[in-house]
Amino acid sequence: MEQAKGIMMHAFPKSTPISERCKRLQDQLLPDDSLAIIINADPDAIASALALKRLFWHKVKKTIIFHINPIQRADNLALVKLLRIDLRPLKKLKRNQFTKTAIVDSQPHHNVLFGKYNYDVIIDHHPVGPLSKAPFVDIKEEYGAISTLMTEYLRAVKIKPSPKLATALLYGIKTDTDNFARHATTQDINAFRYLYFFANINIIKKIESSELNRKTLQSIRMAIDNLRFHKDIAFIHMERVSNPDDLVIITDFFLKMVEASWCIVSGVYGKNLIVILRYAGFRLDAGKAAEKLFGPWGNAGGHKEAARAEIPLQALAKDVKGESGLRQFVWERIETL
Repeated sequence: MEQAKGIMMHAFPKSTPISERCKRLQDQLLPDDSLAIIINADPDAIASALALKRLFWHKVKKTIIFHINPIQRADNLALVKLLRIDLRPLKKLKRNQFTKTAIVDSQPHHNVLFGKYNYDVIIDHHPVGPLSKAPFVDIKEEYGAISTLMTEYLRAVKIKPSPKLATALLYGIKTDTDNFARHATTQDINAFRYLYFFANINIIKKIESSELNRKTLQSIRMAIDNLRFHKDIAFIHMERVSNPDDLVIITDFFLKMVEASWCIVSGVYGKNLIVILRYAGFRLDAGKAAEKLFGPWGNAGGHKEAARAEIPLQALAKDVKGESGLRQFVWERIETL
């Protein structure tokens, strides 16, 4: 996969009309191209990738969506199953079969697996990273969900979403804004209202009711035993986990406590320490906190209400004695908040 000429060094200015951005996007691919879309599979990313695939339907030879992460959360599995979404693990991507590559709802610096590819299209809503340079870059940091931006693209070229696509996009907005409890814009609300008339609400109800299973409940029970507080910060260290999405579920669950303005949950997955941050206050910013607390050791950042850090264990070798010291390492960072 060769990267096209004319690299955008920055994302579009806010004043650039959606019609112009759509034209620039569609100009990136030709009828003989094959497009690989690479994502970290969560509802917003899956829906956005589907929308990008729809934009190039019958305009390129083929478009296939690849994901870097195992899909193990019960609700995400329900989303893929009920909507019959074709997703393939990244290991099945053969570079010689694709001429163009896109990344949606992430940027190359977010994961080492993303960083292995040159991108022709980058579409995201997280803070712009230094590696985010491509022939087409559209990053809307103010948007609550990238599904919102993809809905705007569809409307700009007069594509009415199918019930399947509308349901995925609506659910993507619901999850990334936490039903508008997290940061959301007028654009997110307008996209939600538009999609509502095309989406299958019964499927969304079924997906949302599929979030918990027996394994998740066992993890929550373990988390209760590990819970500790620093002021209004609920902290839980889960040691090793078989699925990093469990950390997200636990963080969201314990943020419901009336005593907690923050919930921070850490755990080890593979060769990385993962820290999930959630904030339900006004003055502070979870993304900035993640960068301040954990940025010196790894990738860290996110939004005002939700953030994440991934730190290679090797980077902590000088500061932490074995995995048993990770709990104390995170706790000492939390005490500085």
